[in-house]
Amino acid sequence: MEATEGKIEVKMEDDIEIINIENEGKRNALSKNVLILLYNELNNVSKNKNIKVIIIRSNGPVFSSGHDLNEILADTGEVMDLFNVCGNMMKLIRKIPQIVIASVQGIATAAGCQLVAACDLAICSESAKFATPGIQEGLFCSTPSVYTTRNIPLKKATELLFTANYLSSEEALMYGLVNRIAKDEDLYKETIKFAKEITRFDFNVIALGKNELYKQLEMNAENALDFATNVIVYNSTMKEAKEGINNFLHRRKKENHI
Repeated sequence: MEATEGKIEVKMEDDIEIINIENEGKRNALSKNVLILLYNELNNVSKNKNIKVIIIRSNGPVFSSGHDLNEILADTGEVMDLFNVCGNMMKLIRKIPQIVIASVQGIATAAGCQLVAACDLAICSESAKFATPGIQEGLFCSTPSVYTTRNIPLKKATELLFTANYLSSEEALMYGLVNRIAKDEDLYKETIKFAKEITRFDFNVIALGKNELYKQLEMNAENALDFATNVIVYNSTMKEAKEGINNFLHRRKKENHI
């Protein structure tokens, strides 16, 4: 998976796929090549029902510094292509059936912060920090604002976008950008543990649930409830639900006879 600017490394741990961004010389920047590699890998793994969770991580002191700014100095057509590639990769995270977890060490800024916000779940190290500081370079973090404002309450997200200040790991947890914090030395172990809390469940139910979750979020409450009603009725016909409910009732019946 070599690329002229950065690469990714992929490995498996049971039914978990770990994607490692490797562009450490450029602070794990999301270059166009890295974004294409990420998109292609996510697209490929989306068809694999043996994989239930994907972890996105990186090495070194920086999770990702965002876009390679040298690529943004290109002509307008190339810049449009770069941001389309980035947008398509971020959207794909939400579309694939697997749950995607960002595992964040160090700093996640601009599109790196966007990547964390786009993932379904996130865990970070105690020393992790997050920012959308494009405004200080005269390039407002417009695209990172989309997912950050859908994770973080608007007032705090606005502060993040217009001050270029960092969120600490504790603030990121408090405001909903991450789900959990781990000790720096335990981040990988705790990320795998987090993933395994999900992989114990059936792939088809995970996929159905993720699809329902994001679709209903874009609807008003009345339409969302109608949509969710259709989903849960369909879900009740699936063998996974029938088996699960029957097993539960059988356990309950046995407990009542003890």
